[in-house]
Amino acid sequence: MNADDLDTAVTGTLRLLTPHQDDDWTARAGRLDWTCLATAAHLAHDLTAYATQLATDGLPPGLEAPTSRAGGAYLPLDLTVQPDAPPRAVLQIVAAAARLLSLTLRSAGPGARAWHWGPTDGSGFAALGVNETLVHTWDIAQGLRLDWTPPPALAARVLSRLFPAAPPGDPSAALLWCTGRIALPGRPRLTDWKLKAALPT
Repeated sequence: MNADDLDTAVTGTLRLLTPHQDDDWTARAGRLDWTCLATAAHLAHDLTAYATQLATDGLPPGLEAPTSRAGGAYLPLDLTVQPDAPPRAVLQIVAAAARLLSLTLRSAGPGARAWHWGPTDGSGFAALGVNETLVHTWDIAQGLRLDWTPPPALAARVLSRLFPAAPPGDPSAALLWCTGRIALPGRPRLTDWKLKAALPT
């Protein structure tokens, strides 16, 4: 996956949610314990974290982060969104964070590696960003009572990169099942799930 996939996912999210800025964003986002507004802020945080993590590849000597090696960690940073920020501002933050990750993906060389539970390449971080965007958009859509599911083509690409053991069938439903959002026929809703972005070692 790549920056184009991320751009497509985020553009779809903003197209869906921007007309609903005046809806009740204090509503619970799907099955999460967060409000819709807190979920959007969390999405912005994750996109920022992925961008800064990948940007550690190629730091000057003496500043190399151990993030490209198994046993590393995420940079000790957090994105703080002011609690009184309205939905419009939080969506702007999501868009800005997504742009940071997109620009980082485009500038990273094919050999770039950063830590996400092991050495992960740009494709892995792109997939992580798209996954977070799709599933949290679905969460927010549930809270705002919007009829929306992840686009099948993007969902299929995320499944291929992060969830190779995903069940067959509709990729949108499979992605929601793999991330603990829904049940499928004969498959109860997951209460614990894992994805794998790191490359084989």
